[in-house]
Amino acid sequence: MTRADWLLEPGERGNPATRLDRRRPDGAAWSRGNHVRPLVHGAVYFAELLAAVRAMGPGDLLLFTDWRGDPDERLDGPGTEIGSVLCRAAERGVVVKGLLWRSHLDGLHFSQEENLRFGAEIARAGGECLLDMRVRPGGSHHQKLVVLRHRGRPELDVAYVGGIDLCRNRNDDASHRGDRQSLPLAAAYGPHPPWHDVQLALRGPVVGDVEAVFRERWEDPAPLSRSPLTRLRELAHREDVSADRLPAQTPDPQVCGAHTVQLLRTYPNRLLRGYPFAPDGERSIARGYTKALRRARALIYLEDQYLWSPRVVESFARALSRHPGLRLIGVVPSVPEQAGRLTLPMNLIGRIKALDALLRAGGDRVAVYGPENVAGTPIYVHAKVCVIDDVWASVGSDNINLRSWTHDSELGCAVYDECPDPRAPADPGGLGDGARAFARELRLELMREHIEAGAADELCDPVAAFDAFAESAAVLDAWHAGGRRGPRPPGRLRRYVPPDLAVTRRMLAAPLHHVLVDPDGRPLGMRLRGRF
Repeated sequence: MTRADWLLEPGERGNPATRLDRRRPDGAAWSRGNHVRPLVHGAVYFAELLAAVRAMGPGDLLLFTDWRGDPDERLDGPGTEIGSVLCRAAERGVVVKGLLWRSHLDGLHFSQEENLRFGAEIARAGGECLLDMRVRPGGSHHQKLVVLRHRGRPELDVAYVGGIDLCRNRNDDASHRGDRQSLPLAAAYGPHPPWHDVQLALRGPVVGDVEAVFRERWEDPAPLSRSPLTRLRELAHREDVSADRLPAQTPDPQVCGAHTVQLLRTYPNRLLRGYPFAPDGERSIARGYTKALRRARALIYLEDQYLWSPRVVESFARALSRHPGLRLIGVVPSVPEQAGRLTLPMNLIGRIKALDALLRAGGDRVAVYGPENVAGTPIYVHAKVCVIDDVWASVGSDNINLRSWTHDSELGCAVYDECPDPRAPADPGGLGDGARAFARELRLELMREHIEAGAADELCDPVAAFDAFAESAAVLDAWHAGGRRGPRPPGRLRRYVPPDLAVTRRMLAAPLHHVLVDPDGRPLGMRLRGRF
């Protein structure tokens, strides 16, 4: 079996307008020879990013996109505020270009004012950061990427892709005491919400692919916003609304590892005037998952902020129904980030329905958990990770929901390691694929953190890993149920049981969930056919 059994081949992306699948002379829809490292926790990512940016010099190129940016968020202590770090880079002669989602009004608890301030700081230092509202109504730009290219030093080139924004709450570590620079979530998370997240550090030819994703958005000739009110505000504040020309893209970095990486994306079917690089949108994230799930036989391991939408989990449920040996582990936030009288049911209803569908398909082969720190405070799971049979691994900005698969802009990386993992079981899925070193080690690193016990080799076996999670959660649940008497047992997992919603609340919440929380960005014909 080969990588083509797991990754999208040319034409399967469903978007011939993008340059991504035309970049290589051999026509491959992925890049080979990369080196990929998972950076688990914002503190790990921020410290590495800080060192990398500080090492950049005149003529180097720094590109980034973000959902939210807080210029005062510290990367690694006082004096490392991200706004200042990027401004100092621009002042040294680094070409700094950024795209931030403009966002809705701050009264809806999004990030318009912060993103405006971030962009203004960078512009004063000589960089350029545009506030991009080229989205479907009600949508957002949710991609989180940073590209660092070095003039004359291509061996230093690196790209970062994943779930971590350059903003507050993200700078947490394995202790999960929370970012000291915090924004409020639901009261259960306390004043400094514990935060779990993952980013990838990518080196090799894939850096050129990530840069191409940025350039497609940067070179979009459409106005940054269609809203007359927003355009008046742009004029009033003399905002930069025209992207300056980027330096020509340099050749991709040389081969440096054994990881094949395919970039997967979502762009919506944007009304009236589509993206020139995705006129009918792109749903390669949905297509990539769907293809990989057809080969799932042993274990699907998920970490996800939402895990909702029956229309999305249908692919997971189908795999569980067809293969009686397949198990699914999900790690999710135990409490939604918004817990108001209206917002809580809107958030819960999608997950309740999704979990119902998974449990109907897989029964006791499906287990979902919510982590907590040693103080018993829930940890907000913001990671977007999926590992299937220790072969295919995906890390990105995309969640398991309809919004991420169809409606907002998203960017993820599917990683296939050319190196097999020698530990038993050598071929968990039994299809001849063989366990792959990157996917297996990513799963083991995350699992070991959550259960705080168990040797790595013991967790390689999918059944043993599934049972280890169940046992760890059962012990911690029993300790809580017994009044927390005696030493706290190891592990951070609690079995997730969605709360009941009264019938009337379900009836009110369901349409609001579909319209506001988890909208569908597909063309009408594709919706009617149930395709992505």
